[in-house]
Amino acid sequence: MGFEKQTTKWPRPLAESFYRRPTASVARSLIGKTLLHRSDDRIVGGVIVETEAYLADGDPACHAARGMTPRNATMFGPPGRLYVYTIHAKYCLNAVTQRAGVGSAVLIRAIQPRWGVTQMQQRRGQQATDRLCRGPSMLCQALAIDLQHDGVCLTEDSSIWIGRAVERIATERIIAVPRIGISQAKDLPLRFLLQDSPFVSGPKYWHRTGARS
Repeated sequence: MGFEKQTTKWPRPLAESFYRRPTASVARSLIGKTLLHRSDDRIVGGVIVETEAYLADGDPACHAARGMTPRNATMFGPPGRLYVYTIHAKYCLNAVTQRAGVGSAVLIRAIQPRWGVTQMQQRRGQQATDRLCRGPSMLCQALAIDLQHDGVCLTEDSSIWIGRAVERIATERIIAVPRIGISQAKDLPLRFLLQDSPFVSGPKYWHRTGARS
């Protein structure tokens, strides 16, 4: 996949029905799709290479586990909305899944930069392309996404959307591993990533084996 590729034919947004499915299925299916943000008269974004599913039932690590609050209300809204939250003064972005009233979402952890790389480098103060978007907060900083974007509809061609894949990815290259950066339900294999991608966060040996050793 090339990096500084610019085109006027952008990937079309995924339909709401894509998100109205079991959260783990959505998380796996998002690998290879595209995340884009139109800001400062330019589109920046790339190919999603790492996600984590947070389930409505039996998942104490999910923000919705204790019910709806002002902070997590977007998770209970219609599928295909952007749920943005803060942690340690940094931002993380999620795609809301299932039907309205069910609190579940997919955390987008990393992308392979493809469009607007120079702008992302300036925002991050980082030149290494493989370190621009390796983790949720780095991703939000590179794409200039914050709390003002909470609740944005990803299925409309507006400022932020998740689009179709630009290249086919073999199913066997998408692997499941335990989630990271959480204290509960750590062993559930709900983190999905593109095998051997240098743009994925975490220890490299997880990227190859699909399991912790």
